[in-house]
Amino acid sequence: MFVKAFTKAVFALSISLATLAATEASADATLDRIKGRGKLTVGVILSGAPFGYIDPASQEQKGYNVDLAKALAADLGVELETVTVTPPNRVQFLQQGKVDILIANMQYTEDRAKILDYVPTPYDRAGGAAVVRKDSGLKDWADLKGKPVCISQGSNYAQPLAEEYGAIVKGLPSQPESLLALQGGNCVAAVHVGATVGLLLVDRADEWKDYAIPFPTELIPSDSVIWLRKGESDTQAALDNSIKKFHASGKLLEMAKANRLLNTKYLEEEKTKLSAAQ
Repeated sequence: MFVKAFTKAVFALSISLATLAATEASADATLDRIKGRGKLTVGVILSGAPFGYIDPASQEQKGYNVDLAKALAADLGVELETVTVTPPNRVQFLQQGKVDILIANMQYTEDRAKILDYVPTPYDRAGGAAVVRKDSGLKDWADLKGKPVCISQGSNYAQPLAEEYGAIVKGLPSQPESLLALQGGNCVAAVHVGATVGLLLVDRADEWKDYAIPFPTELIPSDSVIWLRKGESDTQAALDNSIKKFHASGKLLEMAKANRLLNTKYLEEEKTKLSAAQ
């Protein structure tokens, strides 16, 4: 009787240990897969400078997010593969395993953090800016009450625009389509990341000569973070280590300036803080 009970106990313990070992071994299959195949696959949005775009001369992908993806792959010792995503499909691409991570103009929100994990150290901080016609008479966010405002589908600007300012929010598949809707008179404002639309008005001054960004503040400045699937703690830790290193060395600040980010205050502060901590 004792031998039988002892045998059962040993068998149960063996099963438990095997299960634990298997769980630990597969705790983060993504990092194992990245290193095993020697490639990091990153979902990026190519909707415009300074974050991501196609260079018309070389037809190469350029931008701050693209440069960050390249730096992360190099730091992990693997090659980079980028996959173009859009606001409507970026989360789906990540969850379906079509990409390993997203560097896709997605600021941190509590709702997003419920379904995805993210790298704790942000690589930027960005808020929304409203592009409006110069003759619109709009001077601040409160002036959008009851008026149609275009954004990209899935934008974190939808909620504050509707709930705080009473705007009638229209979600378009992408930033370019939102801006076209503004030019076509389908909305009174198009709200997107300030760094992107600010640079757009500079680079395409003739096309946008009748438009401006008159509001004195940005909408909900938020942390720009790298997103990954839930439970990928090893990948999360590896990428967080890289981002901290890039902040401390000034690499992120250099990339931001090279890509003409208009506001680098956050990156300057992080460089000072993290370089001092080393």
